[in-house]
Amino acid sequence: CVHVGGKKVVDLWGGVRDAATGAPWEAGTMTLVFSATNGVIGWNSRTAVDEAVANQPSVKNVLVVRRTGIDVDWTDGRDLWWHDVVPAQQQTGAAWYCGTADAVWQNRDLIAEADPRHVLVLGGDHVYKMNYAAMLAEHIARKATASVACIEVPLHEASSYGIVRVDAEDRIVGFDEKPARPQPLPGRPGRALASMGIYLFDAGVLHDALARDAADPGSTHDFGHDLIPALIGRERLHAHRFERSCVNMVDDRPYWRDVGTVDAYWAANMDLTQVQPELNLYDDDWPILSLQRQLPPAKFVFDDVERRGVALQSLVAGGCIVSGATVRRSILFAKVRVEAGSLIEDSLVLPNVVAGPGVTLQRVIVDKHCRLPEGFHAGVDPVADRARGFHLSPGGITLVTADMLGQPSRIG
Repeated sequence: CVHVGGKKVVDLWGGVRDAATGAPWEAGTMTLVFSATNGVIGWNSRTAVDEAVANQPSVKNVLVVRRTGIDVDWTDGRDLWWHDVVPAQQQTGAAWYCGTADAVWQNRDLIAEADPRHVLVLGGDHVYKMNYAAMLAEHIARKATASVACIEVPLHEASSYGIVRVDAEDRIVGFDEKPARPQPLPGRPGRALASMGIYLFDAGVLHDALARDAADPGSTHDFGHDLIPALIGRERLHAHRFERSCVNMVDDRPYWRDVGTVDAYWAANMDLTQVQPELNLYDDDWPILSLQRQLPPAKFVFDDVERRGVALQSLVAGGCIVSGATVRRSILFAKVRVEAGSLIEDSLVLPNVVAGPGVTLQRVIVDKHCRLPEGFHAGVDPVADRARGFHLSPGGITLVTADMLGQPSRIG
């Protein structure tokens, strides 16, 4: 399994922050990389390699997860895995990765060491729960050499995705990356079939496709834009319908979220504060396991009439202290401190943020390591937020980063 986590924060944050993430934070205690990786653990694969690669100079490592005889805490004792962090590869010159396909190509030696029959390629900016064994079984049964996991989306949203065109047997006959005029599914005029950015290859087919792509000077070295379209007519491509392998169905719909924008990231997290969120984090049969930091429990202090530390319909991670403040419908990530008189509503506060006395946040994402001074307000007045240099998303979410506050930014 190859996990390509090369989405820049500059993309997720709407072009407003010049840094890189291997994996954005989700649900207060985990990163998005674990949403995809847990499918591999649940699958109980016997030959798995998981690489989280980022294509910015500021992230120069590759996370490799191998099945070995050593038990690692984040699997909760369910299987035997080992994590390696190795330097990013620069096998084609001094440049860092210049696309998802290039990232995998430059790490081909790590894949070859496992001598796999099949290689599963995963993205790093989606939230879902999937049994990859079902996709693999279908791939083999259909005698495919490459398979693409797909999900139906409304036609009016299809321009945001790679759109797959299929025949009656779900063989892929066309692939259009973010088309201006997407084609609907046959017999379903209001729906289109979108790629989920999950690809399963016969190992030799992947290697040869990556080699051809690497040698093409006109390629952008992207799986969806270049590599998959180039395989149409050359290989047996199959579209795997996600509803056949989804572990987290919502009524009759498979749960999947692309969180590659500020609005989508905020909405996916906010859903988790609902009484019955669509993503089930409390499923003991198929949990989303993550590497938990060793932190003390969350703490809520003061119980006076005018100074009471409370969090209502919210998720609060370990290491947080809510001191005489009110938190509603929000998520506080690890080691957030909220001081007296502050009010946080409908907001995401990422790790290691300190909100001083009298802070007000409404529909805000506060990036990690920010220090919010006494009386700070965001999300209350959009005009004032723009004037201070904060980013407002199309959906009205205010984003605050350390750079915008004139504070030193940190990675990690």
